[in-house]
Amino acid sequence: MIKSVKPQTTFKRYEKKYLLSREQYDRLLPLLQTKMTQDDYGMHTICNLYFDTPQYDLIRTSIEKPVYKEKLRLRSYGVPGADDKVFIELKKKYKGVVYKRRVSVSLREAADYLETGKHPAADSHVLNEIDWFQSMYHTTPKIFIAYERCAYYGDEDLNLRVTFDQGIRFRETTLDLSFGDWGRPLLESGQVLMEIKIPGAMPLWMSRMLSELKIYPASFSKYGVCYKDYLIDEMLTKCIREAV
Repeated sequence: MIKSVKPQTTFKRYEKKYLLSREQYDRLLPLLQTKMTQDDYGMHTICNLYFDTPQYDLIRTSIEKPVYKEKLRLRSYGVPGADDKVFIELKKKYKGVVYKRRVSVSLREAADYLETGKHPAADSHVLNEIDWFQSMYHTTPKIFIAYERCAYYGDEDLNLRVTFDQGIRFRETTLDLSFGDWGRPLLESGQVLMEIKIPGAMPLWMSRMLSELKIYPASFSKYGVCYKDYLIDEMLTKCIREAV
């Protein structure tokens, strides 16, 4: 029987990422399923808009691995219409601990707020934090990233979460969640990004599974890979063309 997990609006946890081959994924999943249960959503599409400054200051800082970093994104589950629910998320990381705040509003309200600063009717203290963030950075949408996600939670500890992201894709244009989940592939065919989200130490049984399958942590950021592998080259090409 699949149990329900109550949606959260605030998070404090450690997050570890692993880039799996298809073979590693196929071998690990049956083992995890002996200790974890798939959540109610099953395989579902997640769409994100990542915000940054005109000079990409946030992702450039993040890549340098500072003690403290933060980012702003707009997330939807599936492709939303104007009145469908989306999440404005402010994510911070300090000394390896991830803190995430998010507020749920309609896509129309989110667009109004992020473009003009107009608060939605269902106001939240989270928006006050985002107000401060925007007053500092004045960010706008820079990249769209979508993927198919399947999530699991621990049978003994509901705060233990594992997610698998496949078909990760991105686009630098048409930066609107309502315009579909299409984009260019970010990973090689068959690769799967696994994230383990834990409130404290990793369970011993999970450490043993990963060790036996030779699965090791990887430094991986979807937005960071987009920036380093695609956006930098395209910006340099643009500058060269404009200089000619």
